[in-house]
Amino acid sequence: MKFNQVLCMMGILATLACSCNTENEKANTSTTTEITTNVIYERLDVPSFQTKLAAATKPQLVDVRTPEEFADGNIDGSVNINIKADDFLGKINNLDKSQPVFVYCQAGGRSKRCAEKMKSLGFSEIYELKTGYSGWEQ
Repeated sequence: MKFNQVLCMMGILATLACSCNTENEKANTSTTTEITTNVIYERLDVPSFQTKLAAATKPQLVDVRTPEEFADGNIDGSVNINIKADDFLGKINNLDKSQPVFVYCQAGGRSKRCAEKMKSLGFSEIYELKTGYSGWEQ
């Protein structure tokens, strides 16, 4: 009888431990960090993106939207490299891979694709604005 009670308690404790981890993961939604083979990649909310950008010594700020979107408004100091353009890869490859790159689009989809491409090209530090320019404006 005692063995069954001990077994039951162990099951309850294991369930509680798993639910605590899930709650901690839900609470930490402002950033997503991935570090793989010397590549730092973070998807950041607006305040975190602003802080990292301001702290960087030689930031490369890249807007991957179309030239028309860029002309309608952009983050000061950004350079427009249209992810839909034929020369996109060439322009991305011209960036300094050893310096941090901050990338954004309108809502986060294109910048995520760009960041994934940059990881495969050997960039060492990539920060993505996960809400895009639409989040920045607010």
